[in-house]
Amino acid sequence: MRAIQITEFGGPEVLNVAEVPEPVAGPGQLLIEVSRAGVNYADTHQAEDSYLSSPELPLVPGGEAVGRTSDGRRVVALLGSGGYAEKAVAAEAMAWDVPDGIDDVTALGMILQGATAWVLLRRSTHLEPGESVVVHAAAGGVGSLAVQLAKAWGAGRVIATASTKEKRDLALELGADAAVDTAEPDLKSALIEANRGRRVDVVLEMTGGTVTDQSLRALAPFGRLAFYGMASRQAPSPVQPAGLMAHSTTIAGMWLAQVFQLPGDVMGTALRELFGLAADGRLRVVAGGEYGLTEARRAHEDLRARRTTGKLVLDPSR
Repeated sequence: MRAIQITEFGGPEVLNVAEVPEPVAGPGQLLIEVSRAGVNYADTHQAEDSYLSSPELPLVPGGEAVGRTSDGRRVVALLGSGGYAEKAVAAEAMAWDVPDGIDDVTALGMILQGATAWVLLRRSTHLEPGESVVVHAAAGGVGSLAVQLAKAWGAGRVIATASTKEKRDLALELGADAAVDTAEPDLKSALIEANRGRRVDVVLEMTGGTVTDQSLRALAPFGRLAFYGMASRQAPSPVQPAGLMAHSTTIAGMWLAQVFQLPGDVMGTALRELFGLAADGRLRVVAGGEYGLTEARRAHEDLRARRTTGKLVLDPSR
């Protein structure tokens, strides 16, 4: 079968189309004929071996796929790897049936990015009605859904940040109350001004560097920042515990893989709510672009250059 195979770590140039053996499902696994594979920023880290876990080579990347099982079920699944291919194997416990009326892009948008936004707001920051929320990279896959969820769950004011006017306009269309240019030299003051002169309660942050530093300085007492990525590849300044105590600040890290160690079916709960909101028209996945398997390099280039909005997918049939 055709797949993207990585034989050395690096940038988009290491993504090559190859003929590889079809995967075989073992006990407790499902073989999925992939109709679409999701493309995520984490995939770019996986390709260059800069993510939280180090993969082995050769590697077929891709952490999510939607398609049909051999018995005709339509499922969306989280994968350790293997999504950028015509067929993929998933653990049964990591695959969920897709309700009627939910298209491929929506299904893929919910399973990782939607669930990430859900966990960030529900579990990492414990958003309360009336609180202000800053969503960085608000036109991206996680950000565009986090803006909508925060509004649906009663946030008092949602402040989006993005790098271009087009992306900021999209965030406003999705329900943000204000939009700020991430490149503002005094981002802290810009966030406070966007919150009508008040410090902010919650920040969802995946950029790193000075964006994280200035976001922390914009937090109100008992404010919470949830850190779930470092797209700039720049580490924030070190944080001193005494500084956290002085302002009653909470910093949370979030990696979705850890959700499966929690008691109860957290992921199933999240997806049921997300699919329900989508079916009711209260939550939409922004389609960010579809690429053929042969265009995987371009997908990663566009993602890393921040030329994209919303959910990116690969079509393994072309």
